[in-house]
Amino acid sequence: MAVKRISITEFVSMMEQYPILDVRSPLEYAHAHMKKAYSLPLFSNEERKVVGTAYKQQGKQPAIKLGLNYFGVKMAAMVSEVEALLAASPDPNNKVVLVHCWRGGMRSAGVAWLLDLYGYTVYTLAGGYKAYRNWVLAQFIMPYQCKVLGGFTGSGKTETLQSLKALGQPIIDLEGLAHHKGSTFGNLGQPVQPSQEQFENLLAQALYKISANHSYIWLEDESRRIGLVNIPTQLFEQMRKSKLYFLDIPFASRLQFIVSGYGKFEKDQLMSAILRIKKRLGGLETKTAINFLIEDDIESSFNVLLTYYDKLYVKGAYNRENPESLIQKIELPSVDPSANAATLLASAGL
Repeated sequence: MAVKRISITEFVSMMEQYPILDVRSPLEYAHAHMKKAYSLPLFSNEERKVVGTAYKQQGKQPAIKLGLNYFGVKMAAMVSEVEALLAASPDPNNKVVLVHCWRGGMRSAGVAWLLDLYGYTVYTLAGGYKAYRNWVLAQFIMPYQCKVLGGFTGSGKTETLQSLKALGQPIIDLEGLAHHKGSTFGNLGQPVQPSQEQFENLLAQALYKISANHSYIWLEDESRRIGLVNIPTQLFEQMRKSKLYFLDIPFASRLQFIVSGYGKFEKDQLMSAILRIKKRLGGLETKTAINFLIEDDIESSFNVLLTYYDKLYVKGAYNRENPESLIQKIELPSVDPSANAATLLASAGL
């Protein structure tokens, strides 16, 4: 057997089928990595620093010797770790692994040699994670037929998007990938947001997977910024030029939906969120919304906020080229994701 070095195109085509072993340092992996990649660092963060310094100051061969001192004592443990990983995978009989480091150099070569010696079929990525990042960025300039789901705050857009998925429709949940709901309350009850790079990695792989099997993609109407991450410019511009299916749901129904979703959080969390938009909301409205919270009148507090967000959404929705031709309003009686998804598909002719 011999280690097989493959291109990013080949590597991506195999990512869903075989385990991916990321042999970069723990810090590199924590910052961003491929979806489903398993962290199998050849060097610790400190070891990587020491070897890298030796490479720059003394040259390649002294750095390799130094690296072998670290690598040698880890070999048996690394093999056992890969064995355990494969044994717990959906296909425990699989003996194929994908390996990559940062540039496709010595780290991936070393681990690939070890696993090949042990009897695995090993593929390494030419160009490493750097090649993968170039592939990620290239996905955002590809043309996509986007169907954009819009509506005022509290319309249950995310839930409707998931109902579309349950009906077999191709969707990408941008807020789910970003771990943020988009508004000032968007981080409540959510995991820590990914780095911008990690968000892009997840989004690129979602786009690739769906576009390989479908001619269009449903996405939720978003601002360019979702919490701390940004939708890549080229994709965002495509979304802004796409058909917007606007769920037109009565204010009262949306208010009840919002209260049921966010009313469960602590008052101090809600107050902090309101204060973050004080400049845009206005001093008087901010004070009014907070006073209602203090009085345990959550519904009246969110009434103030929903009125503000409705005005903000109208401004954003119509701030695009030819909004009259792009925006299709769909009048609905209430926030009912399952029923509204079915009505939406009928309106879209699907």
